[in-house]
This record gives sequence, C-alpha cells and structure tokens, in this order.
Amino acid sequence: MLALRTVLGRCLAGPVRGGAAVLGSARGGGGPAGSPFVQAARCYARPARRRRKEFPSQLDVLPPTMLKKDYANVSVINSVDDVVKRLLSLEMASQREKMKIKTQQLVEKVRRSPNDNGSFEVQVAILTAKIRSYEEHLQIHPKDKNNRRRMLMAMDHRRKLLAYLRRVRYDVFENTCKQLNIQYTLPPPYCRRITKRLLVKKAFCLKVFQEVQKLKAPERLKQRKEWQARARAAREAQAQCEGTPV
Repeated sequence: MLALRTVLGRCLAGPVRGGAAVLGSARGGGGPAGSPFVQAARCYARPARRRRKEFPSQLDVLPPTMLKKDYANVSVINSVDDVVKRLLSLEMASQREKMKIKTQQLVEKVRRSPNDNGSFEVQVAILTAKIRSYEEHLQIHPKDKNNRRRMLMAMDHRRKLLAYLRRVRYDVFENTCKQLNIQYTLPPPYCRRITKRLLVKKAFCLKVFQEVQKLKAPERLKQRKEWQARARAAREAQAQCEGTPV
C-alpha cells in the first residue's frame, strides 16, 4: 500500500529533476499540490541530517545530585522534599551554575586558607576553568572568533601569573601546575636576526652616545669640582666648631 501511494504521488507531482520530484503546479497555484500523495513525495530526496559530534566536557564529572553553590550550605535543605532537592540540584541547573561549582572545586585545590580569594594561585584556578570552558565551546563552534580572542587573552594572563610564581615561589608554582593539571612551557628566548642595517644603526647610536658624553664632560667636571669644594668647606666648618685641625 505504501509503495503504491509513493508511485502515485510521483505521477501526480510531475517529472523528476536531479532525483527529487517536482510539483506540477507553482507554489500558491492550483493543481494536485494539496493532495496527500504529493505531500508524501515532497521529502523523497531530502538529505539526511548529520549528527553533532559530542566532545568530552569538564562538567561531566559533576554528579547530577549535587546541590547548587547557593544552596549547598543551607541547613534546612536536608528536611525538604525530594522534588525540591531535585530542582535545586545540578540536574536542573544551567551551564553557569555548573561552572560555579567547577571553579570552586579548582580553587579549593590551591587556595592557601579558607578566606583566600585573590592570591595568584586562586587567579590561576579561575582562569583555568574559563579557558577549558572556551576550549569546549570552540570545539563545537570553531568559527567563533570572539570567544577565541577571549580564550587567548585568558591564556596570556595565566601565563604571566605562572611566570611570576615560577620566579618568586617555585614550590607554589609546582603545586599549582600539579593540582590543576597544567603543562607549563617556557617562552622561547628572544632572538633578533642580525642584518647589515641593524649593525649600521647600532654603530651609529654608539657614536652619537660617545659624542654626547664628550660634550657633557666639561659640565660634569665643573659640577664635580663644585661638589668637592662644598664638601671641603663643610669639613672645615665642622672642624672649627669642634676645635680640631682639619
């Protein structure tokens, strides 16, 4: 019955172009366009939709039964109904609420004390959560240039903070990278290609510096003599006051 309906729909639709049935009448005109047989033949050559590829997320490890950040420390939460608990859990939470929980977990790994909210380690943990969120978003939307720019700015900021920790407190730097699973690579050393123009410019700047020093030499010698005379006069005045010979 289904095969007969499909064949009949093709006949009513008209000729076939490129593998798809073309209706005999124009859109909005009369004819068999409203027939159920033609309606069945319209989607004959529609291409199959591609399924989106699923990428792993840092939020997958969060249990759905965990409460939101604002309701985790409420004492009355244990006496409420299961339906209310489910509404206040991460199962019904938005992406922003889940990011708050994940950021708090990363901060708890590296903070110095319970009241530490602004140290370098805490800033690195917050930036790490943001960077990983941007990476997951860009895997699904690779042409989002605005978020890519924000991710690169956050990575640059985190690199500066890690460089400071590595230079000042190396033990804290190692612990932060280990707890947050960060692979820190040293920046490449700055090297400039030596060209003839660079050598000429450097020689010219050196010559100008030497000539300026020659012009300033008499003035500096004069100032030095004045300073020596003032110091000698001060010593003589002090010796006269104390009554000892200079």
